Amino acid sequence: MRPEVAPIDESCDAERTLHARLMEAPRTEVTDADINAFEDPDAQENYRVVLSFRDRLISAGTVEAAYLSLFREGGVNVPPLFVDQLAQAVARHVVGQSRDPFRARAAELLFREQQATLHEGAILLGDKEVVDMLGASGGFGNLGKLLVEGGVQAREVEMDVLLADTAAEMYWPRNEKFDTVLDVTFSRPGLDALCRVLETWVKHFLEAEVSIQPVQQISDERWVWHVGLDAEATALLNDLYEAREVEEECLERLLSLFRLEFKDPSLMRADVAGRAVYLALCMTEDKRVRLKPQNLLVNLPLAQEA
Repeated sequence: MRPEVAPIDESCDAERTLHARLMEAPRTEVTDADINAFEDPDAQENYRVVLSFRDRLISAGTVEAAYLSLFREGGVNVPPLFVDQLAQAVARHVVGQSRDPFRARAAELLFREQQATLHEGAILLGDKEVVDMLGASGGFGNLGKLLVEGGVQAREVEMDVLLADTAAEMYWPRNEKFDTVLDVTFSRPGLDALCRVLETWVKHFLEAEVSIQPVQQISDERWVWHVGLDAEATALLNDLYEAREVEEECLERLLSLFRLEFKDPSLMRADVAGRAVYLALCMTEDKRVRLKPQNLLVNLPLAQEA
């Protein structure tokens, strides 16, 4: 029923017929002739993209296998929207029956881009799509001014920050609106929740128990492995590891550092077994945060047999 494939007033009979068949039986076989019968070439292309993804998902057998195959086979060749929707489905599963609003909100980082705001030492993350939407309409309160300072071009935006004493009553009634702000400042519940979500993510996919804790600096003379949780973080950690000079403005984009440890070192490559893996999360120059949870699945130093 997404707008890319749902029939519209201008849809031809062939398109409406195929859509009805797929709604009745989503795995039904579709031929080139079925799609070529569409009058609208854009609709033809949309259906080919969607059905290619459908076939890949069916072939994989599970959402998790389909997700992993996107990154292990080299070259992601499906729209980012589909990648995010797979991640969302798995994130919902790993959060499970937990009623912790901080973990549920932190899990949104696995599939939705965030807008960062730095204010008086606090690191606040608001959903980028919602921030843009509210910012475009304007006139929404004081917190919005902070988000505007974070790079949103609008008069004011209002989104509520999750606080320990009110988080549950604030988050759950409106969780599908994605309109709450997560504070991921060091030692705050939001950052701890993100660590727990990432631990569960790794365990679910890789069957490996890990411990992830925030750290304020990397002071490890035997630093041997790191994983950036986004493109900016990967570049920054690479430069720091190689002892290359890093410009101050790049360091200022660093939001969080983490230390990951395997509870069973035998699951790691022999040459790094027992050593810590360092993680980092950064924002872009325009303060966007795009966490890539797949990095934790394909870049950890796993033993080949593991």
